[in-house]
Amino acid sequence: SLEIPEGCCTVIGGENGSGKSVLMSILAGLEEADSGNVELAGGARGTVLMDSVGLVFQEAETQILGETPREDIAFGPKNLGWKKDQIELAVNMALEKTGLTAKADFPARFLSGGEKRRLAVACMISMNLPVIILDEPYANLDFGGVKQVNALISQLKEEGKTVIILTHEIEKCLGLAQKFIVLFRGQKVFEGTPEEGLQQ
Repeated sequence: SLEIPEGCCTVIGGENGSGKSVLMSILAGLEEADSGNVELAGGARGTVLMDSVGLVFQEAETQILGETPREDIAFGPKNLGWKKDQIELAVNMALEKTGLTAKADFPARFLSGGEKRRLAVACMISMNLPVIILDEPYANLDFGGVKQVNALISQLKEEGKTVIILTHEIEKCLGLAQKFIVLFRGQKVFEGTPEEGLQQ
């Protein structure tokens, strides 16, 4: 059992095989838990719906569906049945917030690793999802890519989004977190502040 406050940036750490990905899949509604409930702020019970939680996979390029960032970001709002002017406004806002405006019509497959992760987050921003989960967001990134991702996380925090970072590279993001959870072999072994976690 664990609780992640609304608007909180939480780092969930643990080695490979500790259960981070399973937890992520349950929170995002991709898998059902064998028992228990997932409760969303406002009293929603059961599996969290995909219209509440945005998930950025470790390999961000696997979730890019559009030929360009503009097309990719528009995909979600289009499938939600938004009007054309609403979609255009949401896409432009997401491009600006993620620093991708200059590459809006650039072939998405040629973006850097950090830019692809920013594009995946831009898709969540365009749909105004309140919860964003980042799975191993620093995998295969150079120092510049890490800085890009952390700048985006800081911005999401400022906007009041609930951000969950699942990683074994806690040294790259623990300074951004308000809460720290550690998993080991499928069990929660720590839950508290980053400061308390580092002391232990």
